[in-house]
Amino acid sequence: MVRQKNEDKREAILKATLGLVNSNGFHAAPMSKIAKEAGVSVGTIYLYFQNKEDLVNTLYRELKAKFSRHALQNFQPESPVKKGFEIIWNNILRYKLSEPDEATFIEQCDNTPMVTDSSREVGQKAVQPLFDLWERGQQEGIIKPLCIPMLYAFSLFPMIYVARVYIKAGKELSPEAINAAFEASWDAIKR
Repeated sequence: MVRQKNEDKREAILKATLGLVNSNGFHAAPMSKIAKEAGVSVGTIYLYFQNKEDLVNTLYRELKAKFSRHALQNFQPESPVKKGFEIIWNNILRYKLSEPDEATFIEQCDNTPMVTDSSREVGQKAVQPLFDLWERGQQEGIIKPLCIPMLYAFSLFPMIYVARVYIKAGKELSPEAINAAFEASWDAIKR
């Protein structure tokens, strides 16, 4: 007897993985707990995923693709560098504020050996337009001649931290605070 795949079950497995990893970490989210949380048998998980690594990497790639679609919404590659960066920066902030569980999972995956190099490459390609914008900004003498990881760290990590703090406190960022945070991020990378 061949068991049929069901998209609702697959989504329940992914959702359970997201919640358990965010709450307990990768190692404290065994397949048995994921199955229980998803309301499926452990065997059902293996219909969709080869193993836990495959499950985590699949979820990471799907969420990273969603993140990049959100981050690049309304971005035009030919935009002036600062304007293009402002659009992407604000999109990322809105994503972090509106999808905190997904953002937390992505952040955890960015720092675990469980995510494969090929999955990381897929994630990096998804945000390549931002890297291209920074490179163009460097060529035009607008952005400091720093490597991509430094540009990311100085311009986006502070915003990610601020978003996390506000989410935990249950507070909203005012438009003035958002603008001030953007200007501080821009000041960190502009020449």
